[in-house]
Formats: sequence, C-alpha cells, structure tokens
Amino acid sequence: MRIYVTSLMVDDQAQALDFYTTILGFEVKHDIPLGAHRWLTLVSKEQPDGTELLLEPSEHPAAGPYRSALVADGIPLASFQVDDVEAEHKRLSEAGVEFTQAPMEAGNVKMAVLDDTCGNLVQLIEILE
Repeated sequence: MRIYVTSLMVDDQAQALDFYTTILGFEVKHDIPLGAHRWLTLVSKEQPDGTELLLEPSEHPAAGPYRSALVADGIPLASFQVDDVEAEHKRLSEAGVEFTQAPMEAGNVKMAVLDDTCGNLVQLIEILE
C-alpha cells in the first residue's frame, strides 16, 4: 500500500495554486474542473510520479474551526522535506513568505514553519545525517 494523494485544505484554490507553484515550486499534475471547484493536484518537480498534493476547498463546516485551532496552536497541517532548510528559509523569506518559526534543530531534523497564505501552517524539514 502506498500514499497516492494527500489533501491540504485551502481557502482559495487559485491563490493556493499560485503560492504552491510560483513560490514553493510544485508542478500541476491534474487540474480538472468540478463545478465551482477543481480536482487540483500538485507534485514535486523532483518526484513527478510521486505523491500528489490535492488543494482541497475548505468549505466543509468542520474545516474552519479545525484549521483555526491548528494555526492558533502553531501546528502545521503539512510537512515537506527539503535538502537545506536554511537555504529554503532564505529563498522564501526573500520572496515575501512569512515564517512563524525560524529554522531550528530538533533531534535529527532541522525545521521551520511557514504561513501558506491559504489558511495553513506548513513545516519544512531537513533530515540531518
């Protein structure tokens, strides 16, 4: 068994598409109209056949309180692995991305947390060797 698609609830699919492709560097895998929304999945440029990230509209009544509670407690909804957290922090900060946690070491990882502008916190993880 493997993970095929994982969802990330977003306030606005178009805004999320711009942030996750233009700023973070993901690529569109599927963009299929579904009424007022889209089946909109992204993949890593490094793993075009890897797990897809579904930018899921956050219209379900439980989504708002759940995501707000996570943000209020500083808990990321997603985690992405990078080769160099310090370099990504610098690159993204220069692009205007706001971080709620600067890079820090925790055991065998270095991590930072950013605001995705779409209602979520996202953690960047570097595995330390």
